[in-house]
Parts: sequence; structure tokens; C-alpha cells
Amino acid sequence: MATSNEFTRILDWPGYRVYQHEIDEKAKTLKLWIRRKRGNRKIECSGCGRKFVDIYDISERAVRDLPWSGFTATVFVEIYRVKCPDCGVKREKVPLLPSKAPFSKRFEDAVGLACEMAAARQVARQYGLPASTVRAIDLRYLQRWKASRRKPALRQMGVDEIYLGKKQKFLSVVCNLETGEPLWFGQERKKESLDGFFQTELSARQRRGIQAACVDMWEPYRLSIEQWAPNCQIIYDKFHIMQHANRAIDEVRRAEFFRKGGRMRSVVKGKRWLLLSRWMNLDTGKKQQLNRLFVLNRRVMKAYLLKESLDRLWTYHYEGAMLRYLRSWMDQLRWQRLKAFEKLAQMLLDHIEGILNYCRTKVSMGVVEAVNGNIKSLLRRGRGYKNLPYLLLKAQRMAVTNTEFVAFRKAA
Repeated sequence: MATSNEFTRILDWPGYRVYQHEIDEKAKTLKLWIRRKRGNRKIECSGCGRKFVDIYDISERAVRDLPWSGFTATVFVEIYRVKCPDCGVKREKVPLLPSKAPFSKRFEDAVGLACEMAAARQVARQYGLPASTVRAIDLRYLQRWKASRRKPALRQMGVDEIYLGKKQKFLSVVCNLETGEPLWFGQERKKESLDGFFQTELSARQRRGIQAACVDMWEPYRLSIEQWAPNCQIIYDKFHIMQHANRAIDEVRRAEFFRKGGRMRSVVKGKRWLLLSRWMNLDTGKKQQLNRLFVLNRRVMKAYLLKESLDRLWTYHYEGAMLRYLRSWMDQLRWQRLKAFEKLAQMLLDHIEGILNYCRTKVSMGVVEAVNGNIKSLLRRGRGYKNLPYLLLKAQRMAVTNTEFVAFRKAA
């Protein structure tokens, strides 16, 4: 039978020793009673941090600790209270007991680490806890992690929205393009929503330090950024501009489908996803299908070539070269009778300053979509989140650690 000293070394609670233990082999439980070591008498007030030697009274607290092999470990800790002149009667501060919950800090850290790679329900089955308790532990774990890290400077920001459904509508997302982590979530996608980020999350000095913002062409976002960060260059996201180009070619496809009559409609029918795909991403069979379509319908071919060539706009490093290429791209629209692409060209002209800003300040445009993808994966895993601060912490931790989800198998 192991002695108390051996249990103390295995438990490894700094400043504490095991003076009593109890093992139930049938129930697979281990109970340990611990108290402070003889030389550990400096007691810290949990309110103000003042240190004391004299104690007011003693109580006992039971917490769940890391399991020992197949045994569930419960630790009974002697807790002192002190009479602080500033805070009154307060419990001592124990580093391994960060909250009032009946769990040790290292147990909560283990649960939080498991939640980074799996859903809360899977972790709950693994540790034999309710899913709500696991989420509460995970939230405290993430809050401690955020409090201990240094907040990176914000020089390049990305702003986008995520569609959550008919009830919750949109969620505005602000992220740091240099670190690739989300910074703030806001309800809806109004100007007032983004105003709240600048007012509550940033100081005047931090707002002046923002050099560039990558956004879509949503007007409320532009107005808010111009008001609160006047030194910031607004750059329109390539991904959203190409989305407009995809809508334009889809409109051409539908128009050609209804313009062609009888058997010729089958030429265009069922080709939507082929036309929306990049040529470089298609295999040989798909390319042959598109070539057969282009032989029979030159208007669709022209629309596809215009869509593919527009992507080259962001390969230029000088404003003049980018502007010349855009003008040559627009010149190809003459006499083509492609009204959808004429509207697209007019939209590009209306937002030309934000497009040319990409040459003045280079930003990572794919970061915004990567952050949105992480958030959507979290929403799918958690089947939605009612607590937006919790979702934000999860997304920040996921971006910093680059973790991936795994699935735990349910024990037989």
C-alpha cells in the first residue's frame, strides 16, 4: 500500500500534502484529503491579494481532479478564510482552484483542451459529465487563456458577415488580417453594429493605427469605417467581386436557356456549376463538356472568358497597370449584348478607388473567408451558439492554435 508521502508526490499539488486517502476498487474511485505543508503559511486574500499569516476559520472543499489511470480522483482541500481589513472575511486564493466550481484548474484545462478538438457532447461522454457543465468549464478555460495572452496590435482589419438563418439573420465579424483571428461579433450588419466595435473595443489611438480594411461592397460598413478610422484605406474583397461575376455569368446562362427554344435548351441546361468553376480546377472531361457548350453558344463562351480574365486584375502591383487592364476588360464588352456584365462593369467603376487601394496596401484577402469558415465549422459542431462571447473565444482559440476536430468513439 502506498504511503501518504507517495500519494503527495504523485498528486503534485505545490504547497500541499496528502494526509489521508481512500480507494474504492469496485467503484473505481480515489479520494485524497490534503492540507498545506508545514512551511506554507502565507495566505493570500482572494479579494485584494493581501497576504496574511493568521487565519479566521477552516473549511473543507471537494473538487474533482485529473483521473488516476481508471480511477476517478476527488480531492478534499482544507480552505482557510482570512479577515481582511479591506474585503472583510474572505476565502484564501488557491491557484489550483480558479473558480467556485467543484473542479481543479488542471482538470478544467484538460476538459478545455479536449473541447478544442471535439464537440462538447463528445467530451461530456468521455468525462462522464453533463454537456452544459462541459460548456461552462470550456468557457472558463477560454476566459483564463484570453486573460493571460497579449492582445496583438490591429493594423489591418477584415469585416464581413455570416448568414445565421431566418431568425438570427446576420452576424457581423471583424478579424485581424495579420494574425488571422476574429476580434469581435455583432448582431445584424448595420452601420450601428460596426460602430459598436469601434466605440467599445478600440481606443482613439488604436483606431488611428488601423492602416487598411478589407470589406465587401456593403455600404454601411464603408460609412462606419470612414467615420471612425479616417486614416484607414478601404480595400474591396476580391472574393466578393468574383461572386458578382459568378452571378453575372449565371444570369447569362439563364437568359440563354430561355432564349433558345426546343432541343437547343438542353445545350445550356445542367451546366451551371461547370460555368461557375474555375477552368484550372476542372478535369479533362469537364473541360471537354464546356468546350462543346462554347462551340454551340458563343455568348456563354464570351461570358465565361470575361469571368475568368477578371481574376487577373489582382495580379498587378501598380495602380496604372491595374486601371489599364480593367479598361481593356471593359472594352471587350462592346457589341456583346451582355447586360449582366455591363452592370458588373458599372459596379466596378463605382468602387474603383477601393479596388485600386489593393496596389497601395497589400492585404491577405483569403483570411476573412478562412475565419468565416472556422466560425461556420464551430456552429455546425455545436449546433449553434446562443452565447456569442463564447463562440468568439472558441473561434479565437481555434485560429491561434490551428486545431482540428476529431471524433471520440462512444465506449461500449
